[in-house]
Amino acid sequence: MKAAREHRVPLSPRAIAILEEMRRLRHADDGFVFPSTKAVKPLSNMAFLMLMRRMGRDDLTAPGFRSTFRDWAAERTNFPAEVAEMALTHTVSDKTVAAYNRSDLFERRRRLIQQWAVFCMTPPQEKRGSVTALRR
Repeated sequence: MKAAREHRVPLSPRAIAILEEMRRLRHADDGFVFPSTKAVKPLSNMAFLMLMRRMGRDDLTAPGFRSTFRDWAAERTNFPAEVAEMALTHTVSDKTVAAYNRSDLFERRRRLIQQWAVFCMTPPQEKRGSVTALRR
């Protein structure tokens, strides 16, 4: 749920494979996909930040990953802006537009996310240009 509305999330085949692998690796059925080292607790909201620090990447931020996705969608795909915005769970601030926008564009978001997964899995030397919004 986000903004008091259900939000369906399309997953790429690679994301589904990761979820299936995590299911096999889990020792407890605590309901968490990526459990904490503490029993029956979710990961801390600082877990991602600490991972970046341990990797020596203080130049990266969590919002930067979302921004990179948005830049990539605008620069490298032909998907309309509203598909990318909906993939990020952004809501339309214009109440008139929002009133008529009843679709969640699920199939279009699924295709966008699949293209993003392919982009993310492509080694850097094979990519044309680069998206640098991950940096602060």
